[in-house]
Amino acid sequence: MPSRTLTLNLFLHHVGHHEAAWRHPSTRPGALFSPDYYVDLAQRAEAAKLDAVFFADGPVLHGGVEHNAVGTLEPILTLATIAARTERIGLIATASTTYYEPYNLARLFGTLDHVSGGRAGWNIVTTSSADASANFGLDAHPDPAVRYERAEEFLQAITRLWDSWEADAVVLDREAGRYADPARIHPAAFEGSHLRVGGPLNLARSPQGRPVLVQAGASNAGRDFAARWAEAIFTAHQRIEDAQAFYADVKEGARRHGRNPGPVKILPGISPFIGSTEAEARNLEREFNELTVPEYGLRQLGGQAGVDLSGLELDEPVPVEIFADAGDVTDNSRSRFQVVAGIVQRERPTLRQLLHRLAGARGHRVVVGTPEQVADTITEWFTQGAADGFNVMPPALPAGLEAFTEHVVPILQQRGLFRTEYAGRTLRDHLGLDVPENRYTAARLAAAVPELTHA
Repeated sequence: MPSRTLTLNLFLHHVGHHEAAWRHPSTRPGALFSPDYYVDLAQRAEAAKLDAVFFADGPVLHGGVEHNAVGTLEPILTLATIAARTERIGLIATASTTYYEPYNLARLFGTLDHVSGGRAGWNIVTTSSADASANFGLDAHPDPAVRYERAEEFLQAITRLWDSWEADAVVLDREAGRYADPARIHPAAFEGSHLRVGGPLNLARSPQGRPVLVQAGASNAGRDFAARWAEAIFTAHQRIEDAQAFYADVKEGARRHGRNPGPVKILPGISPFIGSTEAEARNLEREFNELTVPEYGLRQLGGQAGVDLSGLELDEPVPVEIFADAGDVTDNSRSRFQVVAGIVQRERPTLRQLLHRLAGARGHRVVVGTPEQVADTITEWFTQGAADGFNVMPPALPAGLEAFTEHVVPILQQRGLFRTEYAGRTLRDHLGLDVPENRYTAARLAAAVPELTHA
């Protein structure tokens, strides 16, 4: 197998990523609040040797609950349950830097890394939903610039907390009565404009040193944040050329920040409708689209792209001029708006067609075809500088996951692009990432090296 291999995560999302999946007879919407449902999906993904399962989340009940199954369990607790019943698969959860504090989130993810044996990952978000503010006693949702300022401080603080115990802090000297060496335990002592954190953490250094850091922002601010901090980046693209531009931009951004861009994983979403023939796959997609509720799709479109098309008839063309201010690739401040604008400009759909186009994966790439065609798309993007792997977003769960793992994964394995067995036990092992250096250990060792003197 070549040194560079695909990263494949299962994106856990309700009963599937198509908005009408809950109405399809292949799904079980009544199981959404059962941990066994998610354990079963994770076990299936682990059997296929996928890198991780990923839980998106937000601290708010999103609108549209009348027409879609949008509630979900809290992800970190759910992943801890999954950890107890799996052995290798990575466990990535979303948590907000706007609505958590560094200390409690450091404990939560540190604990998940301990109980899973080093399989935790954190998808860092700043939360875009303005409705979340009322759930935390705030008068208003902070604007994007403030949210990213806080996120920057949050990462500085939380990484200090994860480093606060050096790897050899616990000495366990029973004879001398010494459990730990206080000289190896350090306060975070962080103070910024938005956050103050004392520390140290009341939890020893975890197996991975810290969870894998994941980020999903595509705006200019999000890209720069990812280039500084992220070890894996989730993104959404419709066309390979757009994905290639994003890939090159983020890798170069990592280089500008003094990082090695090679290990940074760029992972677009892909939502495959899979059939034994292309016609069968297209019929499956049509079957799901016919179950959509336009009212729900319009609400989603308004929330994601910030555009109101409710005054249009469903079978009228979507006016191109509505998207005239979408901007170009140099202005990514409204990234999801740009995705929708690109579809409208290229395809000139009716409103119904646009809603169907977005129903499958909220702007992520939907591929409809045979297992070979899906594998060909993955291979092309992977080998042509557009992706290091994918977040797999089955339209329906578990059926779409079964189709992908049973029919697409073997093709990728035959091509030498994906593992047939796990080589390690941690998420960092799967992704080819090193354990981060502990800042305090590094400083102590550097201070212990005598300075070179010159005659």
